[in-house]
Order: sequence, then structure tokens, then C-alpha cells
Amino acid sequence: MSAEWDDGWWRDAARVPSPNFSARPAGARVDTVVLHSISLPPGEYGGDGIRRLFTNTLDWSAHPYFETIRGLEVSAHFVVRRDGSVLQFVSIADRAWHAGRSSWDGREAANDWSIGIELEGLEGDAFEPAQYAALERLLPAIDRVRAVRHVVGHEHVAPGRKIDPGPGFDWRELAARLHWDADRIPPAGPHGA
Repeated sequence: MSAEWDDGWWRDAARVPSPNFSARPAGARVDTVVLHSISLPPGEYGGDGIRRLFTNTLDWSAHPYFETIRGLEVSAHFVVRRDGSVLQFVSIADRAWHAGRSSWDGREAANDWSIGIELEGLEGDAFEPAQYAALERLLPAIDRVRAVRHVVGHEHVAPGRKIDPGPGFDWRELAARLHWDADRIPPAGPHGA
């Protein structure tokens, strides 16, 4: 790892360890980043629901929606808040539980070989400039230690099952900010943008 990293933890992120992770399979080639969107409750931003969900401390009775996800044990490596702040829940050396049943580029089980980044947002809504700026810092930092071949959405690795980050995410904006080859970032998600 580089000076930017401490045992798979990015030094520019606030560390919030999640118990929801496991070891990657031996020899896993971690070379893909999967972007997601999340808000808890749906459409509400700025609260601590995401942090509590990923750390198994969510009060299921605090909102009617939470009852529909009761007992869910999930995580992502990173969460990018609306203000551009970055939280890290799982070391990139480990497998976060973010993609579920998934496949991409001829490989099944994306959790084994990908890094999951949740963007605080809702499918169909626009994301904030501060979030694109955060990705502009985070993705190259990951690339320097993991040689990222693809940045895709949950909608790409689980089509028909997931639609995030959705049509509100601007893939062209991300590509323009990173100046990466076109084959590393899709021109749009399956739902547009």
C-alpha cells in the first residue's frame, strides 16, 4: 500500500469499522469498483441511518421503512455523503457485503473482486458536485493500489435486480473528471445519464 493507505484504510476517510465483512477468496483479483446509491430513510439525507445500518446499530423501530429491512447485514467499503465527506467501513483488503448476487466481465460474485462505494442519494435524483469531487480523489487513490479496470454501477453487475446509482448519476461527468480511458467507465447506466 502507499502512504495514502493504512492496511487497506484510506487516510482521507473517516474510519467507521463495520462487522459486516469477510475475507476475500485466495488470489482474488480486486480490480473493479461498484458504485451504489443509498439513503435512509429513502430520500432523506444527512442522518446517521446509513452508518447505523452498516454497523448493525440501526433502531428498527425508529422509522416505518426500517422494519422492511430488519435484520439486514450489509456494508460497503466507502460511503460518500452529500457534502463530499467520505466514510470507510471495510478495509479494501477485505470483502464488503455490497453487491449481492452479481456478475460482470465474465465473473460472478462481485463482492469477491470489487470495492463498493455507496453515494448518499436516491436512484433518479441528481448527485452533488461535492460527491463527484470526492470520487475524483478516491478513485485514483484506489487505482494506485488496485489497478482499477472498471468502475460500474450496481445496475451493471445486477441488471434487472438493482437500478442504482440510477439515471441521476452522470457517468460522463465522472469520466471527464478522471480522464480515464473510456473502456474503464461506462458511457451511461442501463437507465440513461
